[in-house]
Amino acid sequence: MPLNFNWTTVQVIWTLTFAAHLVLLVVLLGRDRAKRFPWFTTAIALVALRLVSSRLLFNRLPQLTLGAVFVVLADVSVIVSLLVLVEIARQVFARVPRKRRAIWILVLFAMSGTVAATWGPWPAFKTLTPVTPIAFLEVLQLLAQKGGLLIDVLTVLLGLLVVSFGRAYGVGWRKHAHRIMIGLSTASLAQIAVQIIWQVIAKTAKPHSMAEYEHVVGLREKLFNGNSVIYLAVLVWWIACLWLDEPSQDEPARRPEWPFRLVQAIPAGKPGQRLNRLTTRTNRAQRRMPLCGQGSAPTRQSR
Repeated sequence: MPLNFNWTTVQVIWTLTFAAHLVLLVVLLGRDRAKRFPWFTTAIALVALRLVSSRLLFNRLPQLTLGAVFVVLADVSVIVSLLVLVEIARQVFARVPRKRRAIWILVLFAMSGTVAATWGPWPAFKTLTPVTPIAFLEVLQLLAQKGGLLIDVLTVLLGLLVVSFGRAYGVGWRKHAHRIMIGLSTASLAQIAVQIIWQVIAKTAKPHSMAEYEHVVGLREKLFNGNSVIYLAVLVWWIACLWLDEPSQDEPARRPEWPFRLVQAIPAGKPGQRLNRLTTRTNRAQRRMPLCGQGSAPTRQSR
């Protein structure tokens, strides 16, 4: 009997993404990771809430109320995402001096703010005055868009810093904070890439018929579906990494001293006589060491 599977690609991706969020929350709470990453756990729960809201509230509330709910959730997500970056950065670069951290924070925010300010059009200043509820929602939507772009660029830059210098400060790629940052930067990089590709397509595409227009719209849907698939892969990465425990921090290997190596080289049986023989042979070998640099090889001592 054939299966009646009438789901679209968007519905399948949405279902898998929501299920992955639930599994990730179970891992965070069940494996006791939420205590170390409380803001990251809050961000995952907030994304799951936005996914549920998009399905349950759509076409069931007035457009103005629905838009207000989504815009407020988007602004809250921007704030929580910023707190997640602060949480990860504090754990990775805890050993960095405060002055150096302050300098890097200013540099990252300057670069991210420049990209967010110059990328995309800005509305007229007169329309930004929150006089009416619709104007107030437009201001909140602008803050969500520019704030999301700022967070994406900041996440990519911070991910580069973590990958480049995290191991030098004792947080290698096997640590949870390092792996969470890799997932965040991958998702943000994919989001930025999709925006760039779609802007290029929207500027260059000039459809002359309805078929060409539908083709352009289909490309947009495929781009967004690809971005969702990458985010789903990031969720699976987080689930696998956070389920496993971090490796124990081994002590750095110390080079053994010469007497310690000499004692370990003593064979069993008559330790006093063997120690005297080893000491005598060591002294002879040390006397012949300067001859090696003059081109003559040391002769092997006969037992």
